[in-house]
Order: sequence, then C-alpha cells, then structure tokens
Amino acid sequence: MSISSAATLSYFQTKLLVETDVSDVYAAQRAGEDFVLVDVRNLEAWDQGHASGAQHMPHRDIATRATAEIPLTRPVVVYCWSPGCNGGARGAVEFAQLGYSVREMIGGYEYWAREGLPVESAQGPLPRVFDPLVMPVRTTA
Repeated sequence: MSISSAATLSYFQTKLLVETDVSDVYAAQRAGEDFVLVDVRNLEAWDQGHASGAQHMPHRDIATRATAEIPLTRPVVVYCWSPGCNGGARGAVEFAQLGYSVREMIGGYEYWAREGLPVESAQGPLPRVFDPLVMPVRTTA
C-alpha cells in the first residue's frame, strides 16, 4: 500500500490547522495568547473537573450562546472528555458554522488532567497529578 508523500503532507498539514494538544494549549495560555478555551461537556462533568482558564459552554448551547459571549474575531479551542469522545468535534462544528476560527484540543480533559495541568472543580482547584503513562515524570531520590 503506497500513499503519495504529497497526499500525506496535505493531510497532516490540514490536521494541524484544526487540532492542537494539551501541552500546546497550556503553553499558549501561559504565553498570554488571545484565544478562548471552551469545555463543551455538560454541567455535571464541568463541576466534577475542568481545565483551569476554560469557559463552560456545552456543545448543545453553542449555537444560541456563542456570539453573545465570545467575539467572532477571537480564536476558540474546544475540548470534551477524552480521545474516546466526539463532543469536542461536535463543538468545533458548531463554532465553525457560526464563523469562528476553531481548533479541537486532542486528548481532552482526560489528558489535560493526566499531564498534571491545572484543573478545578465546582469547589475550587484540584491536586495536580502527573501520569507517567502520558509524559515523563521526574522523581527525586
């Protein structure tokens, strides 16, 4: 099975235009880049835990809420639970239909939390836990 390098290059370049990962999103947050991180899960999931700095807007509410809450000129990054969830893709479709520049954060909340990035619940900040299955974890002897 052979695929041309031009087709492969086009596919991956396009993929990188519409996807980003948790490490890059966190780095962009820390650098003060102008974008909105949107958690598209339901309220129960949001209250249980979400990425610090995210805004909550379930994907079912985007069509009715987005333009009133987020300027069309502001880039959006959406996420859902995990790689096994398509809520982020659904949210991205909703934002794109409204004319937003939107990317999906692959890995979702699961990988945000597993990489030890800041998370919060309805009660406040949660402990940071670093998972050695998804990233190098330094140990001190």
